[in-house]
Amino acid sequence: MSANGVAKQVRPDPCSFIIFGVTGDLTHRLVIPALYNLAEAGLLPDQFCIAGVARRKMADDELRNSLMEGLRKFATRPVKDDIATRLLGCLTCIEADPSDPASFDRMREQLEGEEKTRNTSGNRLFYLATPPAAFAPISRELGRAGLLREDNGYWRRLVIEKPFGTDLASAKALNGELLKVADEHQIYRIDHYLGKETVQNILVLRFANGMFEPIWNRNHIDHVQITVAEKLSVGRRGSFYDATGALRDMVPNHLFQLLSLVAMEPPARFDAHTVRTEKAEVLAAIQTQSEAEALHNSVRGQYIAGGSGDQAIDDYRKTKDVKPDSTMETYAALKLTIDNWRWAGVPFYLRTGKALGTKRTEVAIKFKQAPFAMFRDTPVDRLSQNYLVIGIEPVEGITLQFNTKVPGPSIAIDGVEMKFHYKDYFHAAPSTGYETLIYDCMIGDNILFQRADSVEAGWQAVQPFLDAWKKAGSKGLETYGAGSDGPAGSAALLERDGRNWRKPC
Repeated sequence: MSANGVAKQVRPDPCSFIIFGVTGDLTHRLVIPALYNLAEAGLLPDQFCIAGVARRKMADDELRNSLMEGLRKFATRPVKDDIATRLLGCLTCIEADPSDPASFDRMREQLEGEEKTRNTSGNRLFYLATPPAAFAPISRELGRAGLLREDNGYWRRLVIEKPFGTDLASAKALNGELLKVADEHQIYRIDHYLGKETVQNILVLRFANGMFEPIWNRNHIDHVQITVAEKLSVGRRGSFYDATGALRDMVPNHLFQLLSLVAMEPPARFDAHTVRTEKAEVLAAIQTQSEAEALHNSVRGQYIAGGSGDQAIDDYRKTKDVKPDSTMETYAALKLTIDNWRWAGVPFYLRTGKALGTKRTEVAIKFKQAPFAMFRDTPVDRLSQNYLVIGIEPVEGITLQFNTKVPGPSIAIDGVEMKFHYKDYFHAAPSTGYETLIYDCMIGDNILFQRADSVEAGWQAVQPFLDAWKKAGSKGLETYGAGSDGPAGSAALLERDGRNWRKPC
């Protein structure tokens, strides 16, 4: 494994890396720092160039200086001038706007000229670091101009960022537009959560260890909890968030990616098609709920004034660009079930929210309780719960909670933990989380990217909740103080089943 966590060491083919939205925050904050880290690790092609696409023409030096400034500001490690200069030295700015089809024809000519100059052989990776509304228009023009056509042995790939739609209908429409101009193997739907080492390690934990897979089923697992909790408020993203909410923003992508890795069947082969098929199958097996069931099995909340640490947080409804009577949720909790043999009767509890007391992303697998009969003649009347916890943020690691005897002449039992922390075993250089994903795009490995059927299955599962909440309006919307654990109804969602959310140790 390389210093930045990229496992493979194969140099990608020569290629052009074309960034739409090159002047935007995503490019400055994540894409260019990730490319720098790959360059430092020697994992970019020798023949490589970056084309930054902007609606307004910029001088190459102006764009280069802007990206260099962003790199120095957002880099995850000290920037070496020679590497940064070499990386951005191959940059050119191209003016193109999907409302002006002729500009894409001119872009094709410019790219062909750059490819000859840079000797990149015609391989192209188009990265859409743009708002979602631009995905379809840009893709249509790329297709019309022949920029995505694979001929003469060259590959052409299209990378889009989440969200992949805002509901089931829009997701299907977007997939339809993309598949008109490119084949599925050319489309890379990127979710930065899958760039995290601990997320990828779920597959290794399950399938590379003979001790886990035999008990990874309804016979031994009581339930599964998936938590993505954020301390930050909505901040300056009021306009986006009030049109999106916690459910749309996090569940069909981040949380469902975690769920699919935890719940999927063992793939026959470790290749992109097989793994993605198993992930799509388990998402399609999530039980579709009626309106009444969706309301019963969900909680939505909106934060009010409070504080997280030393930071005071105002009411969500007082956030700039948020409607004063907004019913948009900043917290969502769901109870889901999977209708297949492995998981029949095992509930999956998902929760995510803004302005909470702790920042935490984890998967907690709760094993069924051991029978107490053998301890009937001892003071033991309860056992600590057995959890396998996969920590993703801020602590990356795996914790196993189990019971053991307290030293002494009598039988006393206490719960203990066995912990593995990545930082204690592996010394990886800090990364953005995008390095592995961008590298995989360049080598054509789409195992970590969502397929169209997986995207649609995710939206199919959450659509009943979206519809029920929209119909209910403010009815059922709870409030919670910023800096708390969330609305009271979230705890009640589990308590009525005789369960509790796991508290961090």
